[in-house]
Amino acid sequence: MDNIASKLLAHYDRHARNLPWRAMPGSNAPDPYRVWLSEIMLQQTTVAAVKPYFEKFTARWPDAMALAGADDSELMAAWAGLGYYARARNLLACARKVAADHGGRFPGSEAELLKLPGVGAYTAAAIAAIAFGARAVVVDANVERVVARVFAIGTPLPQGRAEIRAAADRITPDVRAGDFAQAMMDLGATICTVRNPLCSLCPLTEDCRGKTDPAAYPVKPLKKARPAKRGYVWWLQDGDHVWLVRRPGKGLLGGMRALPTSDWVTAEPHYLPPVAGDWTRLNASVSHVFTHFSLTIQIEWLQVERDCMTDQAGEWWPIEGIEAAGLPTLFAKAAKAIREEMPDAARYPADSV
Repeated sequence: MDNIASKLLAHYDRHARNLPWRAMPGSNAPDPYRVWLSEIMLQQTTVAAVKPYFEKFTARWPDAMALAGADDSELMAAWAGLGYYARARNLLACARKVAADHGGRFPGSEAELLKLPGVGAYTAAAIAAIAFGARAVVVDANVERVVARVFAIGTPLPQGRAEIRAAADRITPDVRAGDFAQAMMDLGATICTVRNPLCSLCPLTEDCRGKTDPAAYPVKPLKKARPAKRGYVWWLQDGDHVWLVRRPGKGLLGGMRALPTSDWVTAEPHYLPPVAGDWTRLNASVSHVFTHFSLTIQIEWLQVERDCMTDQAGEWWPIEGIEAAGLPTLFAKAAKAIREEMPDAARYPADSV
């Protein structure tokens, strides 16, 4: 076990993934802003999904000072489709904190990083190690899986996480801790995968105590059933414009543009459209899965006169440019469904969503 770090770093030097936020082995340390941004985006999201968003964000807001000056709605629209929208609100809060308290430069210690909005123990350790070269123990889901297998840690999660972190601490080197963390992440993402790990290609095969049954580690807790909720979504149309609202700043999809909705509940949702009228109900419903529940929405459509909404908070948005509204995936699905099923008066090219 003593030479795990050296074996893994040697493998990383030859096989490191080339990612837009990463400094490759032997090059200068990466920009802490880019490390932080990528780590926030990568939370519960795949590398493939993050890449285009990361490139769009860094082109538009190249540093923390630029991001701190972003308009809230502009940033939320740019984030649309990436999911877990609390991350976007924390992103803006963190950039403004760094700008106000640190002159736009991220602090280099884990303790100071932990004081920033949206930065937890993992993210603070990752930034400290990768961007500043500090010895920090970085444990994400990939690292957790690798360590649990190498040490055959049989304590079920989440109780086993303390044991896994202690084992990761024992093998984290004093130098090149950032490269070691990224090497562990790469190993979990490309070789020591959840299903069908490629043990014959792993540089740690000789050291791995769990290689005879890698699928057994880490030991997962039993999954709880995800509640199924229902609700309504209403499409109000005036000619070639649709009525959009802004969701409350806190809560699910907070601060995002959206179509008006009912509450989302496991029982019968409360039916209260934004205006009274002869609503047309779509034949098909739309389903979406959130982290803690699944949702099925019934969509209704109504052609209205613009003046009927003057006493309500919202905005008329051109339907042909609906993609520029930055609708979350749920409402983008609803927009596509209504435009595919309704008569010509309501239908616009579906590929513009």
